[in-house]
Amino acid sequence: MQIKINNQIRAKELRVIDNEGNNYGVLGLTEALELAEKMNVDLLEISPMAVPPVAKLMEYGKFMYEQKKKAQKAKAGIKISETKSIQVKVGTGDNDLALKARQASKWLAEGHRIKVELFLRGRSKFMDEKFLKDRIERFLNLITEKYKVAEDIKKVPKGMMLTIEREK
Repeated sequence: MQIKINNQIRAKELRVIDNEGNNYGVLGLTEALELAEKMNVDLLEISPMAVPPVAKLMEYGKFMYEQKKKAQKAKAGIKISETKSIQVKVGTGDNDLALKARQASKWLAEGHRIKVELFLRGRSKFMDEKFLKDRIERFLNLITEKYKVAEDIKKVPKGMMLTIEREK
């Protein structure tokens, strides 16, 4: 959005406020420009879609500096989290499960979601469902971080899947 300043403003009437928030009411464009010149500041059209448009009396450089700072603060507040995936098989050994659980704990600490997949091939697809759920539970018991189940265990084409995320 391009900010119009001083003579770039085309509106006939403006609602004028100053930097401290004092309201000068609705003024004609020439009156507002004279007031800005008298106060030795710029007239900035900050809300062109309002009726009448809102203009602010302040220095253009200071206004742009404040806008830049607001944008930086908003950008810093955003934390990107991904969905990481860990694949476990029915025959995965205890040491490998512990290694994968440590990695999952690290990801949870960073704030990521984790998709735990129990990968089933061949005959293992037809095993008892309770046994397969126990395999996933065995893996979840090794995770050291506090977590909550975002999506419960469900069947997927490659086996079973569950999604967990860090508990707030």
